[in-house]
Amino acid sequence: MNLKALSALSLAAVAGFAAAQTELTVYTAIESDDLAKYAARFNQDHPEIKINWVRDSTGVITARLMAEKDRPQADVIWGLAASSLMILDAEDMLLPYAPVGYEELSPQFRDSSNPPSWTGMNAWMAAICFNTIEAQKHGLTAPTSWQDLTKPEYKGHIVMPNPASSGTGYLDVTSWLQMFGEEGGWEFMDALHDNIKNYTHSGSRPCVNAAQGEAVIGISFAFRGAQEKQRGAPIDLIFPSEGLGWDMEATAIVKGTSKLEAAQTLVNWTVTRQANELYNEGYAIVAMPGVAKPVQYFPENAAELLIDNDFAFAATQRDRILGEWQRRYEGKETR
Repeated sequence: MNLKALSALSLAAVAGFAAAQTELTVYTAIESDDLAKYAARFNQDHPEIKINWVRDSTGVITARLMAEKDRPQADVIWGLAASSLMILDAEDMLLPYAPVGYEELSPQFRDSSNPPSWTGMNAWMAAICFNTIEAQKHGLTAPTSWQDLTKPEYKGHIVMPNPASSGTGYLDVTSWLQMFGEEGGWEFMDALHDNIKNYTHSGSRPCVNAAQGEAVIGISFAFRGAQEKQRGAPIDLIFPSEGLGWDMEATAIVKGTSKLEAAQTLVNWTVTRQANELYNEGYAIVAMPGVAKPVQYFPENAAELLIDNDFAFAATQRDRILGEWQRRYEGKETR
């Protein structure tokens, strides 16, 4: 066979493989660096599936899915807050499915419905990123509690996520309302608002701001803080004494997908031991028992610091809570 014929045959094989690939549109709020890692590993195992990713912050992805309710554009949601998926489930937008190995996951990562509408992956928890160098410049001491953040000394030195766009910001707000009560929670946020420099679009940005010296304190989540510290940023991770708000990243199939078999293949993969080991590279708490190993700079008793989070409260009260938050605090810039 001559070279020209071999080339034609090779091109035909490539074209045939491309044609055989199933394309999935997947909506996600997974951090960009994690997403690249997860996607690469899934592609190694399933080259027959091509994923078109749509990524943004939790609030933005949730709002987009709701806007597309009557004409869904996504096939799968991989890595969105469980509280957001509960909202979508209440609107009958998710296709119930129990992935292979579902029964092996820890109970708190399993939807109580049978069959489940969503499946948990890992848990992320709130934390404070504290820049020690900038703090020394301004003569600031490290906070040890959420209430400490209302002290006058921190005025103009705190950055936190906007809960309307950030899942981390929303879990902060709902956890404070649970910890301090409805009245006490808003009183705390009123005082905190006086000290806020600005609100950010994403949950990781406040910690990045602190790591880069653009703020002394970033209210963020522990995983991002650990990453920045591993990269040499002069920050300490502080886990407030009252407890930590938290949420799960979770996965679901969008009702109405025309790529059901490929969607099920992806969701099956997200609960495997291999996937859970990947999650544990950044998250101390993952869905599969026996997988999690300590994450550098995380407290050893991470699970014990998490509040008894009422996900139903966070889901069903979302519009009311965000409306009240925006009424009180929307004036400060979000970037």
